[in-house]
Amino acid sequence: MCPDVCSSSAKSAKRPPGAHTPRAESVYCRPPPRTAPLRRRKVDPFVPVMLDEIHEQPDAFARAISLESRSAAAIAEDAKRRGVGLVMLAARGSSDNAAIFGKYLIQIQNSLPVCLASPSVFTCYGARMDLSRALVVGISQSGEAPDVTQVLLRASEMGALTVAITNTEGSPLASAADHVLLCRAGQERSVAATKTFMNSLAAIYLLSAALGGHDSSLAGDLRTLPDWMRAVLSLSDAIASKVDRYRYLQECVVISRGLNLTTALEAALKLTETCYLVAEPYSASDFQHGPIAMVDEGFCCILFAPDGVCLPDMRQMVHRLKERRAEVVAFSADDEVLAAATIGFRMPPGIPEILSPPLYVLAGQLFACHLSVARGLDPDSPRGLRKVTRTW
Repeated sequence: MCPDVCSSSAKSAKRPPGAHTPRAESVYCRPPPRTAPLRRRKVDPFVPVMLDEIHEQPDAFARAISLESRSAAAIAEDAKRRGVGLVMLAARGSSDNAAIFGKYLIQIQNSLPVCLASPSVFTCYGARMDLSRALVVGISQSGEAPDVTQVLLRASEMGALTVAITNTEGSPLASAADHVLLCRAGQERSVAATKTFMNSLAAIYLLSAALGGHDSSLAGDLRTLPDWMRAVLSLSDAIASKVDRYRYLQECVVISRGLNLTTALEAALKLTETCYLVAEPYSASDFQHGPIAMVDEGFCCILFAPDGVCLPDMRQMVHRLKERRAEVVAFSADDEVLAAATIGFRMPPGIPEILSPPLYVLAGQLFACHLSVARGLDPDSPRGLRKVTRTW
């Protein structure tokens, strides 16, 4: 039984026979129809490799920033020489979530138009286009994605300057590119990507800083991120103590906006693959164009609301959800958002918005990992998944 939720239901007025049962009772307190077999390591107490790798991220991020700055500078010099006026990003899975972050960052910071490649346009339809002034960046943590590699090969034929962001030196993706930015995350053993995703963001930050832009202090500010990450990691015990409330959760939405749309996307993916629940990510704006209709009493909504230009919209969102009596889990440093949430996790104050996505992603990783363990699952080995996925 989930006392926090069920007790509130028990105190409500008696419903007539056949009346609707609030989600707070039917979702959180009813066990799922089936549970996946456990594949736990023989360690007591159980500490997932995923959690270890989450905690490795500050050092891994610092390593990438230190070792790949020169490579980013060389890319920027080549891009300037070739008159690059467009950036195209190609990726799959969690790398695609990193690409969406890159789309926001480069457009905001570098004033360059950015598009996301559709790999099937290259691999299935064989389309041709003029990419003579394009910088085409392929992102694959393993470097083994055949479709992303093919995008780089075809783009090069069409005149593009190509870059690979990967954790694997000498991989097919790296071999296909003119330039390589290595993630420098070290070996990642858990199937669910954490530090390789985080260091893909590091590579994108480095590329943006090297290209030059509105925030000339970005390169220096990146060196502060590892300390911010360590501050967020201090939330781990608090998150672990609260996730048991959601051990029978079967569906939720994950909402953020702007630069942190990547946070909503990546947190939803981690919840889906490690907890086997339906987690739908949304921009706060898109969510109001129809999907908000699904929210009724007790429906779980996870919000990431960092300080910055999008915070007023996130405040408005949390109040709209509370009007619908939703179950709101909020990650924020904002008092108003946290006060309106059912469960709130206070993020460190003073984080610049441009640096916030890695920190809020990290919080989402912790939530997914601890919830997976609370559900009796092994987040290191999600069923039916492999570390490398090959699609065309």
